[in-house]
Amino acid sequence: MSEAWRANQRHRTRKDLLSAAARLMKAGRCPTVAEVAEEARISRATAYRYFPSREVLMAEAPLDGAVPTPEELFAQDPSTDPEERIERAEKALHAMVQANEPQLRMMLARSLELPARQRDGIPVRQNRRGALIEAALQPARHRFDDSTYELLRAALAHFFGTESMVVATDVLQLSPRDARAVKSWAIRALVRAGLERSRGKTGGRPRRR
Repeated sequence: MSEAWRANQRHRTRKDLLSAAARLMKAGRCPTVAEVAEEARISRATAYRYFPSREVLMAEAPLDGAVPTPEELFAQDPSTDPEERIERAEKALHAMVQANEPQLRMMLARSLELPARQRDGIPVRQNRRGALIEAALQPARHRFDDSTYELLRAALAHFFGTESMVVATDVLQLSPRDARAVKSWAIRALVRAGLERSRGKTGGRPRRR
């Protein structure tokens, strides 16, 4: 099995645990990690590797359904313009972060307390922004060469999510409106730079798939 397959499996396991916790909470329960493991049909030992305490799990589980899925965001969007689609994805995530700021700050703080777990290959955070970025770029994927596409995905991730909000509000002391404007300018500039770099590497010819 490849490392990429194992990494995807770990993220699926983490997602299954969060989904199980969210279901139990919607039923009016405040479940233990063991109860969540049983609901997800995952061993208790595995569940505790991902979430060592109820507090860590409960900090994130309520947000499991708050992030829009790529399907929800782009199902009715026929656009193939990568700038417009990236703008739409970031705007949606920005709104979710603003609406859930206290909970997200708590989740971020708890994830920062657990850096050693990364060495075991267990994901400390769910990579929700990655799926949104990939879905936004997908219709124009052929316009980027492979190395530029990977650079662009990584660069865009810096402007999505909780960490970006913390920089904007705590470090730069921007208003939510100004923070959104700065991020909009940055992500559009990155997409344009990626397209320009790809054109330079392919001589203006679209990448064949």
